[in-house]
Amino acid sequence: MEFKDLATFVRVAEEGDFSAAARSLGLTPSGVSKTIARLEDGLGRRLLQRSSRAMRLTPEGENFLEAARRVLGAMEEAKAIGSAIPAGTLRIRCVPTFARYQLAPIIPAFRRLYPRLRIAFVLSNERTASLDDQADVAIASGDLPNSSLIARRIASSRWVICASPAYLAERGSPASPADLERHECLNFSMQTKWNSWSSVVGTPNAEGGIVANQGDMLLALARAGAGIVRLAEFHISEDLRSGRLVQLFPDEQDQTEEPIYVLYQERRNLSPRIRAFVDFVERAFADTPWRYESRPA
Repeated sequence: MEFKDLATFVRVAEEGDFSAAARSLGLTPSGVSKTIARLEDGLGRRLLQRSSRAMRLTPEGENFLEAARRVLGAMEEAKAIGSAIPAGTLRIRCVPTFARYQLAPIIPAFRRLYPRLRIAFVLSNERTASLDDQADVAIASGDLPNSSLIARRIASSRWVICASPAYLAERGSPASPADLERHECLNFSMQTKWNSWSSVVGTPNAEGGIVANQGDMLLALARAGAGIVRLAEFHISEDLRSGRLVQLFPDEQDQTEEPIYVLYQERRNLSPRIRAFVDFVERAFADTPWRYESRPA
């Protein structure tokens, strides 16, 4: 069993298709298929369940994928220790909204600095700060649980209550948070275990008829005039600046800064790819590019 065979299997699992994996590796689909067959023969286990419509990992394949990622990660780290040039795959865990609105715009500059790095995003709606075999670093916000992870604060963000001009023209502008009980308040669904209104003083009955499990859906609804929303500043700063959304009663809102961290495992010899990313995002977000100074509505 060779390292390149493990790398081929991991790519097939990530792409979910022999042809796509072959294109990304510069191989032929038949060559990739033979590699997987060789692995399965050597292990005496079927790793992939194939059909005419789809391909999925078997339970043994799931376990082997985790082990293969650990082996390849250790190999990349061993290579990197002997070289100051960041290389290999950097896996970044993050909530989708921060990845889309803040990380995506700066990744091209990061790749220009480190062209030998391959970036793999692992997006999750879970706001808990954690790392596993699928990620090397994570971006997390809020209070951090006690753990062995290193947490470097890179920025902060506030929560903003806002609505579209169309909604305010139709329903009127609430004068204070207490008035929100007479308005349509958009919120996260129960499955997310996150209530965006729970910490707002004076809004015991901030409810509405629409919920969603994605912040981007709540943002789209607010833009369309469906209701009032409370979202992170880093998520909606461009909408506030452009006037698509209007901030409500900024003087009465909690201006507490929620810290944003980059997390990574504590290691004596931190790999160059992780160090490069941590240093880069710390510089990129030093001036809090999403900071919005409110204006009277």
